[in-house]
Amino acid sequence: MTASPSEISQLIGGEFTQGRSQGSIEVFNPATQELLGRAPEAHPDDVDAAVASALAAFQEWRKSSPQQRMRLMLDYQHLLKAEQKNIAELLSLESGKTFEDAMGDVWRGIEVVEHAASICSLGMGETLENIASDADIHSYLQPIGVCTGITPFNFPAMIPLWMFPLAIACGNTFVLKPSEQDPMTPMRLAELFIEAGADPCLLQVVHGRAAAVDQLLEHPDIQAVSFVGSTPVGRHIYTRGCAHGKRVQAMCGAKNHLVVMPDADRTGTVNALAGSAAGAAGQRCMAISVAVLVGEADAIVDELAEAMGRMRPGLWNEDGAAYGALISPAARERVLRLIGEGKDAGARCLLDGSGWSHPEHPQGNWVGPTLFADVTPEMSIYTEEIFGPVLCIVSVDTLDEAIALINANPNGNGTSIFTASGASARHFEHEVRVGNVGVNIPIPVPLPFFNFSGWRGSFFGDLHPYGKQAVRFYTETKTVTSRWTEASGEPINTAITLK
Repeated sequence: MTASPSEISQLIGGEFTQGRSQGSIEVFNPATQELLGRAPEAHPDDVDAAVASALAAFQEWRKSSPQQRMRLMLDYQHLLKAEQKNIAELLSLESGKTFEDAMGDVWRGIEVVEHAASICSLGMGETLENIASDADIHSYLQPIGVCTGITPFNFPAMIPLWMFPLAIACGNTFVLKPSEQDPMTPMRLAELFIEAGADPCLLQVVHGRAAAVDQLLEHPDIQAVSFVGSTPVGRHIYTRGCAHGKRVQAMCGAKNHLVVMPDADRTGTVNALAGSAAGAAGQRCMAISVAVLVGEADAIVDELAEAMGRMRPGLWNEDGAAYGALISPAARERVLRLIGEGKDAGARCLLDGSGWSHPEHPQGNWVGPTLFADVTPEMSIYTEEIFGPVLCIVSVDTLDEAIALINANPNGNGTSIFTASGASARHFEHEVRVGNVGVNIPIPVPLPFFNFSGWRGSFFGDLHPYGKQAVRFYTETKTVTSRWTEASGEPINTAITLK
């Protein structure tokens, strides 16, 4: 028996409410097309009321002690851990993710809340005495006011938790506009935040589409904007927000390459490539969508096709499902269009998942794992972010050719190299113009206490909002995550930041 669709609320002025809804937004299970709920589309008055409530709450919250904010975050992360499985199940139903993927989504968000609990040390200023005769200087990091976050569908727990806990821990208040495609998970995060003891007006949640976003970008009482999503939307948000005097950080699209050297471990490399390309249905900005095979490394192609061919999509709780459905029919049609364009352009399709369908739920937004060889940089499957379980193979003769290929791409979010050579790894780390670099790591996402450093077209905005030295505003940061193996066979994991 199918459950009745739920009525999804907004959080405005400390109350869960439908507001002055000017319509509803339907939320579907991507795997079954079951209608899960309806969210109100915020009226402009709803957005104004949310910002006004957040501004009023800011006047007192800005005076709260760092210890008070720290304790709130400690209580919040305790609740999130207790509810992790329940949140993950809800997340799976509305996003299409497998339960394992959903658990990881929630856990990475919990790690950010734990980091926000370090605000007592993170929020310290600086002092220097005798900067002139009998003169000393002290600097303070102070909250700036009402902040807003515009979050995507692909990580409905982790990315909201990237934003509002840190902003609120710094003494600000927050208005969240989550993706309209899976808003139920962010609403549950908001409910738990209040259960943890937060003043219910510290966080506001409104639902909507472009009109609500633009209203937040132009609102005179919004001081800062954080966004994660596609490059065209990110460019719009950055341009419009800055034009209205906001601080804006917009983390945008990607085209991530994984370089395979001839000396790389074959089995480990094949498994890493398959999982990073098709995991989460390829719907993540750190997914590997291009394998760059250097020289004799192209010997792994057949093994790679076999490994990806064994990956089967499925329901969130289905045994053996490697990943779930794409978020929407429109997303599926876009991926299928690009697969077709790749074939038409002359790329060799070694594995075609465009016709894959679930035997019990053919109406779901399914795309099977797809692998192309003989891809060239002018093809649309190379130039566009596919955001599906599709991997393209480009073959080159040398590591320097691979680096040049990556550096010529307009995006610079993540990249990796698989090699047994320390010299090759170091050369790659220092020459590649990408913000997050993995060495024998397929998806080099840093932990919250490191920088997440998209470069070029993958990021618009201030890279160092809490920078301690002015020079940091004029430099870039690269986070490198490495995995090597000692002679004993024990793995060594390191993460370093290069300036």
